Amino acid sequence: MKKILATAISSALLLSACSEPNVSADNNKQNTQQTATTQAQEQATNPLLEKSPLQYETPDFSLIKDEHFLPAFNQGMAQQMTQVQDIINNPAPASFENTIIALEKSGELLTRTSSIFYNLAGSSSNPERRELQKQLAPKLAAHRDNIFLNKALFEKAAALYEQTETLNLTPQETRLLEVYYKRFVRAGAKLNDQQKQQIRDINSSLSSLTTQFSQNLLALSNSNVVLVADKAQLAGLPKAQIEQFANAATEAGHPGQYLIKITNTTRQPVLASLENRDLREKIWRASAERALDGEFSNRDIVAQLVQLRAQKAALLGYDSWADFGLESQMAKKPQAVFDMFASMVPRLTQNVAAEAADIQEKINASGQQFELQPWDWLFYAEQVRKDKYNLDENAVKEYFEFNRVLEDGVFFTMNRLYGITFKARNDLPVYHPDVKAYELFDANGESLAIFFADYFAREGKRGGAWMSSFVKQSGLLNQKPVVVNVMNIQKAAQGEPTLISYAEATTIFHELGHGLHGMLSKVTFPTLSGTSVSRDFVEFPSTFEEDWAMHPEVIANYAKHYKTGEPIPDQLLEKVIQSRSFNQGFDTLEYVSAALLDMEWHSLPADAPLQDIEKFEQDVLTKHGVNIPFVPPRYKSAFFSHSMGGGYSAGYYAYMWSEILAADAFAYVQEQGGLTRKLGDKYRKEILEVGNSRDLMESYKAFRGQEPDTSALLKRRGLTATVE
Repeated sequence: MKKILATAISSALLLSACSEPNVSADNNKQNTQQTATTQAQEQATNPLLEKSPLQYETPDFSLIKDEHFLPAFNQGMAQQMTQVQDIINNPAPASFENTIIALEKSGELLTRTSSIFYNLAGSSSNPERRELQKQLAPKLAAHRDNIFLNKALFEKAAALYEQTETLNLTPQETRLLEVYYKRFVRAGAKLNDQQKQQIRDINSSLSSLTTQFSQNLLALSNSNVVLVADKAQLAGLPKAQIEQFANAATEAGHPGQYLIKITNTTRQPVLASLENRDLREKIWRASAERALDGEFSNRDIVAQLVQLRAQKAALLGYDSWADFGLESQMAKKPQAVFDMFASMVPRLTQNVAAEAADIQEKINASGQQFELQPWDWLFYAEQVRKDKYNLDENAVKEYFEFNRVLEDGVFFTMNRLYGITFKARNDLPVYHPDVKAYELFDANGESLAIFFADYFAREGKRGGAWMSSFVKQSGLLNQKPVVVNVMNIQKAAQGEPTLISYAEATTIFHELGHGLHGMLSKVTFPTLSGTSVSRDFVEFPSTFEEDWAMHPEVIANYAKHYKTGEPIPDQLLEKVIQSRSFNQGFDTLEYVSAALLDMEWHSLPADAPLQDIEKFEQDVLTKHGVNIPFVPPRYKSAFFSHSMGGGYSAGYYAYMWSEILAADAFAYVQEQGGLTRKLGDKYRKEILEVGNSRDLMESYKAFRGQEPDTSALLKRRGLTATVE
């Protein structure tokens, strides 16, 4: 196998020689020297080409420029292909060390460049980075195929896999060998040459389509907005929020107006307070009907993506992409997912019907003469909530000031559970002024990781919340983790405190759960470290942390009035606690509907025709008994990033699957004593530190003592049906 970059250079020189027969050997030598000089200059000026000298190889964002990425990617791919070729050409018999460990150590430059680039492309995108994403997508897909479809390399890995029992490997080494072998097979290493070429072509198309899907949504986040000229139409919104909309309009070149951005889900939080029904409908439609038409339409992309995925699965011997995807997950089969949701739907639809009846009654009592529509639900549900709990969401926010939630809530909890502390590192460069750097220390003072907190919405950041790594933990590579949490909280105006909802507070807990899964990892091999687990397990450690937000000792430490410092009154806190189960029919059903869409899209066979996505959605929702017009799916297909643009294709169900584990584990912890270091250390040892170095259910049982059941989940969501 030739180096990609070297092959490209050799081809160019060959073409030049054919067209210019009089080129002398001296000129060729001069060209080679010039190339070497250029590469040396790049090496001296491109910070990506060497490990960062900052602590734990933390990227030096003050030096990294967009023009550094493409040369680093090209050199990184070429470097890794040279390393792979060395493994193949090694005349010694294949061994775990010279094959699997060598593969594990390969691609250092490419890994470093990719982790930095794609983190920045998601959180601080710009036109240059978006264009580079398009260029890189097919190149990186081909690069991966050049490794995992290589016959000689696979034969070495397969030979080792067949000898697993006689190689005297440690359990973690055995796990790594198994992961690599399956990675080869699932990539198509057992296929014939013609089939491999088909896989390559499909992978190239998929990489381009998923990139375009995501970039269309990013473009729409800036262009698909609602402008309001008359301030009176914003009645019901708090003054601070109206000011935010005014500032956003001014920044966008619309002074004197009010600009409302559309968040990434179908539901829009602003609808809970907005009194003007016509404006509510306009906002809802801007959300629910986005990316269906126009310059940034994803309509055709969705249909093509699912068809290509089905065709790839068929080539690999699976009935559907869902069958292919779930084989490596805890659920194993799509039917297990359909069964889980089918057992919940009857109770969910009953809850939704009762919630809808209360809302319609509230509409009628207000003197209005209309039937409940999706843009009405949040507004009138909030009225019902106030009636039931006398709870004013804006009043609640006054007790959830962002910095206090983060430091006195989240960091406090993690200290009590795991003995860790976060120390601000203002000396480390960041990639945006809103980002803050911390160093994580263990109870004994040992430094564990670097953590970047990037919580505020801005232009160029994709919607949602996530965790990622700039550097993964690895004993083999002597690397400590550098992790980032990203959210899209609306930052208050200059000089004003940022007040957040309780839901946003729990999301901060959630994302740091992912963060700790990466930062507390103690695994030898990077392929197995931290969050490198199945999708239906990875959300367990994050969801587990959410419920600590309402733990009495925790909330007493952080839920204090932003002006007076007074703790949240017991009566108000009780209302917040009681209201957590409010609207759970709606909340759960909109999630389930989206998960069913994802699973049905990816259950299509390879010979299925291209689908009309709106008709397909309606057919799926009707099939599963969840086609309720005023409770649309949380994500519709055209803007379903998890399913179509991200890593959760046939995997969105994982949030519910993981929540079963999280609810069961949290209930167990409360039974055993709650917020204690003893329990935290046990959870840290058996779940957070081990990554994917052993079977995931074995990890869960090592902590919990048994497999989970669903009773805690139902209680958590305020539902009473039994999920079988």
